[in-house]
Amino acid sequence: MTFTAPEQFTTRPTLQGTFGMSASTHWLATAAAQAVLERGGNAFDAATAGAFVLHVVEPHLNGPGGDMTGVFVTASDPGKPVVLMGQGPAPAAATVEHYRAEGLELVPGSGALAAAVPAAVDAWLLLLRDHGTWELDAVLEFAVDYARDGHPMLGRVGTTIAAVAELFQEHWPSSAELWMPGGRIPAEGELIRNPAYARTLERLIAAGLADSSREARIDAARREWSEGFVAHAMVESVQTPHRHSSGTDHAGVLALPDLAGFAAGYEAAATVEFRGHTIAKTGPWGQGPALLQTLAILDGFEDRFLDPSTELGAHTILEAQKLALADREAYYGDTDVPLDYLLSEEYCAGRRALITERASHEFRPGQVPGREPYLPVLRTEYTPPALAQVGSVGLGVGEPTVAPSGETRGDTCHIDVVDRWGNMVSATPSGGWLQSSPAIPELGFCLGTRLQMTWLEPGTPSTLTPGKRPRTTLTPTLVLREGRAVTALGSPGGDQQDQWQLPYLLRTIVGGYSPQQAIDAPTFHTTSMPGSFWPRTWEPGGAVVEDRLGGDVIAGLERRGHVVTVAGGWTLGRLSAVVRDPATGVLQAAANPRGAQGYAAGR
Repeated sequence: MTFTAPEQFTTRPTLQGTFGMSASTHWLATAAAQAVLERGGNAFDAATAGAFVLHVVEPHLNGPGGDMTGVFVTASDPGKPVVLMGQGPAPAAATVEHYRAEGLELVPGSGALAAAVPAAVDAWLLLLRDHGTWELDAVLEFAVDYARDGHPMLGRVGTTIAAVAELFQEHWPSSAELWMPGGRIPAEGELIRNPAYARTLERLIAAGLADSSREARIDAARREWSEGFVAHAMVESVQTPHRHSSGTDHAGVLALPDLAGFAAGYEAAATVEFRGHTIAKTGPWGQGPALLQTLAILDGFEDRFLDPSTELGAHTILEAQKLALADREAYYGDTDVPLDYLLSEEYCAGRRALITERASHEFRPGQVPGREPYLPVLRTEYTPPALAQVGSVGLGVGEPTVAPSGETRGDTCHIDVVDRWGNMVSATPSGGWLQSSPAIPELGFCLGTRLQMTWLEPGTPSTLTPGKRPRTTLTPTLVLREGRAVTALGSPGGDQQDQWQLPYLLRTIVGGYSPQQAIDAPTFHTTSMPGSFWPRTWEPGGAVVEDRLGGDVIAGLERRGHVVTVAGGWTLGRLSAVVRDPATGVLQAAANPRGAQGYAAGR
């Protein structure tokens, strides 16, 4: 074995059983999902219940006004990975001309101008309707109870509120009223409630009570969301100008036809073969295929080049990621992307040849016949003109992913579920976090900011365009072997999501690690690409590593030219995973110990 042997001690066991497994970024969501399995629900019932709990208990990381992507297989067709598409497009009035006329150079990172059409709720309800078995009221019962009766607040929620308290008090009074009742930030462990959101969910349930079938009742809730009281409240909320991350005030552009005209859906997954496994991701309207490209580049190396715990392996992985992420910027978007070519053996061999013993500090997209790669403005720092004179950047901006120090501040959520029948789902809900835009008092949540991933320059693959989806970073993963799904996994982390999943895949597929060993092992990522989130900056040659990678490895990376930021030993990555052996039916689950928040459950 050329791989570094895994640590025998793990922070928690890799769970094993045959009944069902759930894993997520919050123990309450995991517990809710597992409770559904215990009461006879399937993986889709369970994942939906857990996802709505995540809206309540991780409000700084996701919300109903945001988005989600998922990838799943059904027990009846375990070899066919399907993408659950819950990424809304830009509203009809979200044009480059309008944003430029508002004096903006970039789509803001907070405020309603950054809002795509909310899609998460419709996507979960679609999945429940088509593949679940439970009634909507039973699925939402967990979230309604936590919103109405309260749940102990995470310390990180309070930290997030504290970071944006001034913004709330001075510019977003509805957010201050919801998250700082009486002008006070709730303490860690204090019961916090969101009765407005509980009432919103109850009204969705009530919308379909008169319908005769389970499917019709769920569709009635979807219409109430997209055309009824929720839609009207969302549209009314954006009409008042309010502070954005640009430091200036703007009204939003979301309108009722945008909401009524959108529906979540299903798509075929993009896939690549790697060491006898099929890796399934979203299409190139998300960043998922960048992981596929990275694996296709790495597949041509000997195993010793793929060990994330060694200097050679970490260097090779970082360099391959830079090349794939450059292609992400140059070609990916909700448009005609030449993905077959980008994943082809010939193209990836050419990209592989660019990797040398030295770290590249260049932005190097590949050449696709008949295409010109988009070359973004490469900024190492950015201050909006409106804020240049006051010397500070607006609060609540972007996706709160990783601080310059390497500290993971957390963003987004993730949930994985597998049941005893073989249904398996991996999903990454995000957006609409409490610091996105002003809270909507009648609804108990705010709109998301996914449009910040679009550009205001013409001719890019992800230029802001009405009706087009922003190139999302949400990127769950499904792994298949011999035509059957074996693993569902994912991680929050913005641009780092796939970068943190890659070492897991290499360690489990090539190195033989157990799921928990792979999650616990030290990880790293590159910052040598334009960020997907406002203010879209990059760090040439940048690499952020956990200090547990070891002094010799870190020094070796620096000698090779990487600009290394050393983070704490347990700071990067928030992976979870569930596993199923099709031959025996044995199930496994593992969750991230970092942040003392994620948990797995099962039997």
